[in-house]
Amino acid sequence: MRFLTALFICFAAPLGAHPHVFVETGLRLVVDESGQVAGVEVTWRYDELYSLLVLEDMELDSDFDGKLTQAELAQLDGFDLQWIEGFEGDLYAQAGAGKLVLGPPENRGTTVDAGHITSRHYRALADGPKALSLKAFDPTYYTAYDLGLGVHMPAGCKSNVVKADLEAAYKLEAELLGDDVDDPEADYPEVGEEFADEVIVTCASDS
Repeated sequence: MRFLTALFICFAAPLGAHPHVFVETGLRLVVDESGQVAGVEVTWRYDELYSLLVLEDMELDSDFDGKLTQAELAQLDGFDLQWIEGFEGDLYAQAGAGKLVLGPPENRGTTVDAGHITSRHYRALADGPKALSLKAFDPTYYTAYDLGLGVHMPAGCKSNVVKADLEAAYKLEAELLGDDVDDPEADYPEVGEEFADEVIVTCASDS
């Protein structure tokens, strides 16, 4: 995540203690009339600790009942869409021709339930193909994304989830950290992609 960075200071941990934020992720593909992928609706459900930190930082839920008023929800809505320049939304798309460019986030709403903040946004895909792959990950692995909220396909499309090789990912992490594992000032290696599942999407051709 590249927003509310001041919150990250709250997590004082050794270099090797990544990740710090955990996000259940849902992906819903949208296709156009020709069957090409037009975009992706992304759902993020944050872990309870991070959700609490966000609410405290924004001075929301002052009565600590886990429920927000309509005014508070309006204030929270879009909190995670203030992306810094260069941030790609921790969602990456590839096709046969290479990397695909996803559009800026379009807010689809924010809710709070059972101590978790859940937000939704949409990313358009111009001239989208009928076959592509998607990965949700933070390159720095500060934030861990999983596909716990599912991958949802429209009619005519199917998906296959290729699970990450976690044993290989942890091995690479250890090799890259080396002697810096306990040094909080050292740079953490960008291994987030190694921990990410890959969603392979195929949509049917026109008959």
